[in-house]
Amino acid sequence: MFIDTHIHWNNPQLMKDIPRLIERAFEVEVKTFIVIGYDHQTNVDAISIAEHYPFVYAAVGYHPTMAHTLTPEDYTLLESYLTHPKVKAVGEFGIDLYWEKETLDAQILSMQTQIKLAKRYDLPIIIHMREGTQVTYETLKAHAPLKGVMHCYSGSAEMASSFLDLGLHIGLGGPVTFKNAKTPKEVALQVPLERLLLETDAPYLAPHPHRGKTNGAHYIPLIAAQIAQLKDLSVESVAKHTTDNAKRLFNLKEVQDA
Repeated sequence: MFIDTHIHWNNPQLMKDIPRLIERAFEVEVKTFIVIGYDHQTNVDAISIAEHYPFVYAAVGYHPTMAHTLTPEDYTLLESYLTHPKVKAVGEFGIDLYWEKETLDAQILSMQTQIKLAKRYDLPIIIHMREGTQVTYETLKAHAPLKGVMHCYSGSAEMASSFLDLGLHIGLGGPVTFKNAKTPKEVALQVPLERLLLETDAPYLAPHPHRGKTNGAHYIPLIAAQIAQLKDLSVESVAKHTTDNAKRLFNLKEVQDA
């Protein structure tokens, strides 16, 4: 059994097709899903989807690209979601210097606020990092030890070790399968299997040979197969370890292996 630890069924592109997408995922043994919020509406939708399906869970947070727009009331609203039984993490939040180069101070403040909320409610964090590796690390380090995941990790293998030292897991998705993706493959080789998570980030970042198309949870086995090949392991071993990792990190006690 596989767990997709980062999917955006709360994206309008996918919401209308959720029953069909679940069916396709179940056919390839992807049986549990964490829907990730990143703004007001997607947080609400993530919780709503999780309430509707017993095998779906939610994470709620504010994406770094909206950090400069947030008010204290927004964080109060976010906090109100954190006692919901289907909310299993805070995120995704972090640093994005690809889309928002001029709002770094606001992004750091937003990171700090959401980390503190996660610690208050003993929830793991889901970190978005696009460029800005060092400032992301330094901001996280100030709050270590941490529990959570570097979502769709795009940094170097060397920095992956630094994030692991903070207590975090590494999430790998479609890019590890790309033909020219040297760095994600180095990361997959270096990170211990006990600290890896599988994710799609659907509808984005579909794996090879579907790159450029709409991603879905049914592609998780392609990601697992690539990691298994790189590590000279069976796909079954990758499935078991990453599923166990996700169950521990996100406190999915009720999830049974199928």
